[in-house]
Amino acid sequence: MAHDSQHCSFVLVADFDIDRGAQLTYQFPQPLGTDEGLLANLMLPDGAERQPTDWTVFFLNQTPFNTIKPVLALDNNEGRDAAQEGQSMLYGINLVRTKLDKTARRGAIVKAMAIVTRYPFVQIFKPVLLLALDDYFMNPSQDCLARLFDAVNEMDFSTMPVLTRYEKLIMRNTERQDVMIGRVEDYSHYPDPGTATATQHAAPANHSRPGHRPSNSTDSRVSFEDGIHMRGKRDRDSGARNGGESYKSASAVRSPTSPSEASFSLDGSAVWVGDESGLDQMGFVATASAASASSSSVSSVAGRGRRSTDASSSSSHGAYARGGETAPSLAGASVASAALKDSHFYHTAINYNEHLLPVKVPLSTFPEEVGEGSLTMLCTTFSPAITTMSGPLHPHLHTNGALTPPVIVLFNALVTGKRIIFLGHHKLAENVSNHVLAACALGSGCGVVLRGFIKRAFPYATLINREEWESIPGYIAGVTNPIFETAGSWDLLCDIGTNRMVVSKDIHINHPASWSSSNPLIIRTGTVKAEGSVGSEEDAVRVQTKEGGSVQKTEFAGRPDSADNIFIEDVLGAIASHYSEAHVRAKFIEYVIRFVRVAARYEEDLLGSTSIAWPTVPYSERPGEKPRLGSGAYFADDATCARDLAVNATRIEAWRRTECYKLFQADWKHALATNPIQGFDLSHQLSRLRFAKNMPDGEAELIFRTIAENLQTYDQVTELLAWLPPHLHGLQPLSFGLFHQSETVRDLTVELFNELRAYPIGVQFLQALNHFQRYAYVRQAHAKEQRAKEANALSLPPSAAFMARTPSNRSDSSLGGG
Repeated sequence: MAHDSQHCSFVLVADFDIDRGAQLTYQFPQPLGTDEGLLANLMLPDGAERQPTDWTVFFLNQTPFNTIKPVLALDNNEGRDAAQEGQSMLYGINLVRTKLDKTARRGAIVKAMAIVTRYPFVQIFKPVLLLALDDYFMNPSQDCLARLFDAVNEMDFSTMPVLTRYEKLIMRNTERQDVMIGRVEDYSHYPDPGTATATQHAAPANHSRPGHRPSNSTDSRVSFEDGIHMRGKRDRDSGARNGGESYKSASAVRSPTSPSEASFSLDGSAVWVGDESGLDQMGFVATASAASASSSSVSSVAGRGRRSTDASSSSSHGAYARGGETAPSLAGASVASAALKDSHFYHTAINYNEHLLPVKVPLSTFPEEVGEGSLTMLCTTFSPAITTMSGPLHPHLHTNGALTPPVIVLFNALVTGKRIIFLGHHKLAENVSNHVLAACALGSGCGVVLRGFIKRAFPYATLINREEWESIPGYIAGVTNPIFETAGSWDLLCDIGTNRMVVSKDIHINHPASWSSSNPLIIRTGTVKAEGSVGSEEDAVRVQTKEGGSVQKTEFAGRPDSADNIFIEDVLGAIASHYSEAHVRAKFIEYVIRFVRVAARYEEDLLGSTSIAWPTVPYSERPGEKPRLGSGAYFADDATCARDLAVNATRIEAWRRTECYKLFQADWKHALATNPIQGFDLSHQLSRLRFAKNMPDGEAELIFRTIAENLQTYDQVTELLAWLPPHLHGLQPLSFGLFHQSETVRDLTVELFNELRAYPIGVQFLQALNHFQRYAYVRQAHAKEQRAKEANALSLPPSAAFMARTPSNRSDSSLGGG
């Protein structure tokens, strides 16, 4: 493989010597130029000799004390100079193993091997590390490192797609294994299951890939896209030639207007299935789940001559049908193999020592998601039922007083930049590391919303360089040595062994929190609450308004039905019901997005403007002026707004003083300039459709018209769908327009759905609508098409109309020439 696409930057080996301690034995292909003792101790955690196997994760180029200075520059895939390349984050995955040996002085041999890479998904290297370390135990030489280095770097990423930010969000929010399968398979040696025909298996050499915006995700600055930069550049050139729009399905090219009823039986089978045999025309072999679902009953619709499938069956159908084409003569194994693969991953392999190890590379990873840190595990470890909370209450951490759930206390500590330690005495270092990595995902909203947490995270930290990592503001460290608890240089201690969460007794000294009686936010919220008369939680803020001051007793009263408590109960309920990790992560992404939007409203009330979100503006419709859509965070009413601002005020104020806030300011500015959908707050409009109790007809029409007018490209479609995840009922908010009293709104909704239907991913979302919604769409789309045909017939010139009627006025005998 070319030097500019190395997947493995270094391979390291460490041994434990009874006389000299942990020693870094080998560094391949060259020395890193950093503290070898530090690396060795990171690779050989405390108590490693008591564990047969353990894993740790560490970072390089993260802080000044772990920045590497290799003699030879690393691969320079973007034309950057060596100094810039040296600052790119590197991730290390390390395996340490203890083998009993009676001939050894301590009765055991302890060795560790690590792969250092530029990819945050370090877990993909675990299988090959297991084989390589076994190989090293049998033959402890540098040849083992060279074989591992070469095998990993020969792994083929050449056909791995580079997803945009919104494609990643769509992919991570759905558990459909065929999501964007055409998008993924376009880069593989398998034919596109939506366009594969017998004649297309031998495509011409200059056949271009489906168009899309092939630029890297805006929030994936350090992710795997760097490793395939050159291919991304080629894709950009290709996308420019294709106009960026050839990712539309063939049906959209043939019929850009509302589809006919017949087209829904074939090309639109994802929306309405006319006949089960139509599935053969998709060129797509169903997955195992689809095969079982397709046997479900088919209910007929009286008087319509159509049959619909239930949700489970229709949702598993292929989304890339091309109506009217003959079924492909499948080089079937390849298409079937493509269909059976989970498109959330890129499937490749590592050939190590004649062992072909399959590798599944996650395609929707963001930089703040490293390794296998699980939010499900984190929430289970610190669930309110088993967690013991101790220490003083602090306004930055306890937003619901003593009733604040432990995970929310942890989230508040993360976003407000507190020093956090995860302690696992007599626990595996892997367990501690995974909790630290999960905490980074928690605070950042899985890397989708915020960033800056990985830069201050130390999944496994040691006493060797304690002064260095403790000097990092707001560090997040994992330790196994209980001496760190007694040292007291932390603000929040999370003990994963005993399910304890301890707030430092000195937190008020290290992080003073006070209110000013002249704070305009407090005055405003106090007035709103006085007018709304909404109860005890609001009364607590009114006491603040009158007294100002530091810590009020009522401020920490807490309510068991607060929004944060209900949210954690919902998450724990999902975990108890065996919902997936992806579902839990989606809930926390939504939570962090909401926190940021409430923070923007807080800034507006406090400063008069905000630099992290759209300004708060209600919908306006004045005589003589064009109506204007609203924007900003959505609240059901003034009382809800006041309550949310009061609950979040202290942690928002602390967050605004952190580096994380500054990074988000820059990210928001960049997103505002580069988002495909420009000119209005899409999230606000969808919130209005979801939650508004009363909406003027003019506002509903303007919302649907504006969205429909901004669905002209594939990138715009993916941005819209990213805001409509399945766990928030997908297209349901838009489907309300199909039942609106205004015919204009209904027509706009049909136009909007027609545009979505032109894209494979849009078809998949339409599949998720229920029978009632899909039937309403089919009926109205067909009626609209019929009206258009009738209007065209009425507009024919008289001569043409006469000629059209002439054959029907002739008798059978005259037509027969008799």
